[in-house]
Amino acid sequence: MTVTYTARVANARFCGFSKLLLAWKGSIYKVLYKEFLAFFAMYTAISITYRFLLFDDQKRYFEKLAIYCNHYASLIPMSFVLGFYVTLVVNRWWSQYTSIPLPDRLMCVLSGGLQGTDERGRLLRRTMMRYTSLSALLILRSVSTAVFKRFPTMDHVVEAGFMSREERKKFEGLHSPYNKYWIPCVWFTNLAAAARCEGRIKDDHTLKLLLEELNAFRGKCSMLFHYDMISVPLVYTQVVTLAVYSFFLVCLIGRQFLDPDQGYPGHDLDLYVPIFTLLQFFFYAGWLKVAEQLINPFGEDDDDFETNWLIDRNFQVSMMAVDDMYGDLPMMERDRYWNDSNPRPPYTAATLFVLRKPSFQGSTFDMAIPKEEMHFQPLEDIAENLEESGSHHPNMALFNRLLNVAPSPTGFMGGAFRRTSAQPQRLRHSPSIDQCTSDDEDDESVKVGKGGSLPSGLGQEPQSTVCSFREEKSARTPLLEIEFGAERQERRGGHPAVNEKKGVRAVEGWSEEEWQMTEERREVESTSGEIQAPSSLLPSPPDSSRETSTQSASAIPSPSRHPSAFLFHPAAHSSLEHCSSQPAINQSRAVPAIPKPPFGGNKVSFLTVPSYDEPQRFRSVSMGSELTGS
Repeated sequence: MTVTYTARVANARFCGFSKLLLAWKGSIYKVLYKEFLAFFAMYTAISITYRFLLFDDQKRYFEKLAIYCNHYASLIPMSFVLGFYVTLVVNRWWSQYTSIPLPDRLMCVLSGGLQGTDERGRLLRRTMMRYTSLSALLILRSVSTAVFKRFPTMDHVVEAGFMSREERKKFEGLHSPYNKYWIPCVWFTNLAAAARCEGRIKDDHTLKLLLEELNAFRGKCSMLFHYDMISVPLVYTQVVTLAVYSFFLVCLIGRQFLDPDQGYPGHDLDLYVPIFTLLQFFFYAGWLKVAEQLINPFGEDDDDFETNWLIDRNFQVSMMAVDDMYGDLPMMERDRYWNDSNPRPPYTAATLFVLRKPSFQGSTFDMAIPKEEMHFQPLEDIAENLEESGSHHPNMALFNRLLNVAPSPTGFMGGAFRRTSAQPQRLRHSPSIDQCTSDDEDDESVKVGKGGSLPSGLGQEPQSTVCSFREEKSARTPLLEIEFGAERQERRGGHPAVNEKKGVRAVEGWSEEEWQMTEERREVESTSGEIQAPSSLLPSPPDSSRETSTQSASAIPSPSRHPSAFLFHPAAHSSLEHCSSQPAINQSRAVPAIPKPPFGGNKVSFLTVPSYDEPQRFRSVSMGSELTGS
């Protein structure tokens, strides 16, 4: 029987394991005492020979040999080799125990799924349960020496009642060179199919559940067979065994006490009995013995599995569950706490202390929080704090801003940057209303009242990239030109106003007179060799739009051989003050529409951003600050 000491160590006490050291059955003393006595006897024989039988010159040679062996014995990695091996064996040992087939789940499904109180129904249930016990017996008989000694032949199996004589004839009539423990499981499935045809198994779901439990039972039988066939690699076992035995063979010579008169380092004391060497042997050799016992738990050692007991228990319990207990139900009655809404089972005097303990409500149940931190905060303040928290990580905020405002080659079309992000953001505006225009394809703008905020949601307009520029104090008005192509058509003498006759459509909303005025100014600039864009380059916006608009843009078509390239001309004296990504917001005041650029061919458009006298004011979404360009 397996040595069980669980109840003796249920409570941790002072020197709680000390009582276990006196046990003999299943102890390390019982397993190791022979090897321990043999080691101590060999050590004593060598010590006596060195002290009394060798001559002086022979003693000097033996002393040099002992020092050499003691020095190089530490090169053997005992702890590493043994530790990993024993860990592997212990895991394998527990996995083998969990693979032992138990009929408990199968007998419950069979008792509730196969109906019939007559003799036929009882015969079906008992026979099917006996087949499962027979399958487990056949596999345990193949892997366990204790079970094989109990059932050495198939005659013993038939005589024990696990198999009938007719079943034995069919079992032996099926010729196969492999283990035939699975044959009773096939008989089980055939009987289950017959019971389904007879209507004793009511539906296919019950049949499916019954076969699934049978397959799980058969799978455990198969795992036991494979654990028995595939062991820990022999080379690993040999390495560990050779490492332990060679280490202690070297210790027989290297751990000898030498003559103190010779003055060898570390040999100033002569104790005759190597206490620590014996303890080391006890620990390392005992560790190896643990692996030796656990590597095959289906033997007859004190701590091996009680397979014969398992066979008896499983057979008796399974037959009782499907036969004697089938349809056997106690009379239902009201329980003791029928009218009690808070039932509490009684306690004995030995367990009365449990009532004095408070009920556990959670680890944070007694946590104290100041009252000023318990008030809910408005969601607008929380969103404001989240936006301001981005300033604590300037590198990440700058990276996100660059991703949002990075333009594509088609992003300059229409005289303004296309929106680059579709994620709605929650913006909070001050009473002084920021004026922004949306360059959506429909040229529509979202209107927000004074002091209002744009709610974050799916209905919000996508973001538009708005750039503000600071005007430098110089004789010329700053201009930022973004031009597609490597060369400008007007430098080669081309006239953009004539392109309309060549199939190029002029920008809607511009008259020929405005085109003529614009081209004349550009020719003057090209002849003077300077790139200058006064504010009059564009058609003069209405007075109302000058007061309400913060920026205006125009797209002038010009052919180019490289439509995919764009150039930033350094002659423009405008500097980029701030670039933010925010939803385009328009107030109730009129905003001039931005003309759309022409498409097709090698058409080229560039963006000019004039600077008016009115200061421009923008909000930075990523940094949570306002910048004013002057």
